[in-house]
Amino acid sequence: MNPVVEVRFKGNRKEYFGWPSDQPLTVQDPVIVEADRGEDFGRVSATGALAERKCGGGCHGCSLAQPAAPPPPPSNPERRIVRRATQDDVHRAETQRGEEEAVRLTATERARAHGLPIKLSDAEWQWDRRKLTIYFTADQRVDFRALVRDLASLFRARIELRQIGARDEAKRLDGVGRCGRQYCCSSWLPELRPVSLALAKDQHLSLNPSQISGGCGRLLCCLRYEHDFYVDSRKRFPKEGKIIRTSEGLERVLAVDIFREQVTLRAEDGGGGGGARVVALSQLQAEAGA
Repeated sequence: MNPVVEVRFKGNRKEYFGWPSDQPLTVQDPVIVEADRGEDFGRVSATGALAERKCGGGCHGCSLAQPAAPPPPPSNPERRIVRRATQDDVHRAETQRGEEEAVRLTATERARAHGLPIKLSDAEWQWDRRKLTIYFTADQRVDFRALVRDLASLFRARIELRQIGARDEAKRLDGVGRCGRQYCCSSWLPELRPVSLALAKDQHLSLNPSQISGGCGRLLCCLRYEHDFYVDSRKRFPKEGKIIRTSEGLERVLAVDIFREQVTLRAEDGGGGGGARVVALSQLQAEAGA
């Protein structure tokens, strides 16, 4: 069985290929791979055991997956890497990338002429220019067959119009989130998993969608992958609203701060001036256990 290699393409698209050679590949190596009725250009993003685990395990091959035993065996990809890319191949691929925005704008004009209610987000040439993939978003079902015929005659290539969701669009186009960093889905997040308001509620965040949504208009991905941390951390703290006995008497838990490891308390009998006090979690545990 040929070694499995993960290759990334434009827009964080990734696929797995076999490498029929004894010469090892390294991350970021440019390669030419088998594609749909032709060849495509990409860069190596994972090799060896990591690539085999991600390919064979699907979602089990990422750091976010729940542990499963035993893990599924590695897959044997049907397609293979044809060869390493030369400098001329790299230059050709970069030239095509520079032309794709003009292609998208031209396709947008044609879609508008056909009266189609769609937004064309991105265009991607296959390296051999035999195929042009255009990604779009739409709020409803669209019959784009006439547009495909129009674009095929214009660009002299096979045309694929692929509908994607708002989160997939953000992943392809990239950007900066409200945290000031690159979108997680574009930089490191291996898969887009469902996110619900229940996750924000567990983390005691605002339930106003406008305050917990990303650039795609959907709930922040970090609500999902940070959820386990919040749940596990809160297990060490008393529940908010609970009445506990401390060195000051009976006190109600008003709030907890899992990052500073502090708890805000207020006396139930009006003692201590009726105000709240903030104590470290370790101190509270000592007082409650005394």
